[in-house]
Amino acid sequence: MRLTLGFCLAAALAACAPAGETATSSAAPPAVAAAYAAALADPLRPQADRDRDAARKPSEILAFAQIDPGETVGDYIMGGGYWTRLLSSAVGPAGKVYAFQPDEFIAFRPAYGDEQNAAIAGRANVVALRGPVAAPPFPQKLDTIITVQNMHDLYIGAMPPGTGPKALAALFAALKPGGTLLVVDHSAVAGAGLAAANAVHRMDREAAIAALTAAGFKVEAESAAYLRPDDPRTANVFDPAIRGRTDQFVLRLRKPG
Repeated sequence: MRLTLGFCLAAALAACAPAGETATSSAAPPAVAAAYAAALADPLRPQADRDRDAARKPSEILAFAQIDPGETVGDYIMGGGYWTRLLSSAVGPAGKVYAFQPDEFIAFRPAYGDEQNAAIAGRANVVALRGPVAAPPFPQKLDTIITVQNMHDLYIGAMPPGTGPKALAALFAALKPGGTLLVVDHSAVAGAGLAAANAVHRMDREAAIAALTAAGFKVEAESAAYLRPDDPRTANVFDPAIRGRTDQFVLRLRKPG
């Protein structure tokens, strides 16, 4: 975890932004960049993951999240394990990844459990965790937590009332002082509020920031890596007309040290 506000190189190569501004990309030091390159080249990564790399820009996102070798990282709501596998290689043998899959998700779709098992196979530095979505059982304090396309799920109607604030409080508590939270989610129409989570499986960026800051986090920077101005932000993210091409916000937040 790099506690300085980035490595502000030439604008063509990188950008670092304080809260309220946008970083178009982020650069890592050479040794860290080499770790990211090795993560992408990891022979244990399935072809399906590699096919998604062009759209998901993993090196850029890992750099923006300031993932360093040796870190202890949580992948909160790990889904199919795309980021778990990358994090495993990026933090290296001296690091650790806790790959959390909520009980609620596995109950809804048992394949999430199978995908969790597949993602950790052959990875000595990854520990699979399961538990309530609002109470992830991380056994130690973490340097970084990432959650990708999941924050809106905390506010859908299927979740018990209060799930969002409880889950964000748990993530705040799980981080070390000075620790980092990376939040990526599908952008809703500005002003849509939390209702967008249930209606179209998107998150209103301002509502997200309000909820995260209420939990104690400080917004540090925002990446423009997933901006898609052609997305009107009104369609459900599962609509074939927009799926995989949604506009998304990327926030890096800090737990005060």
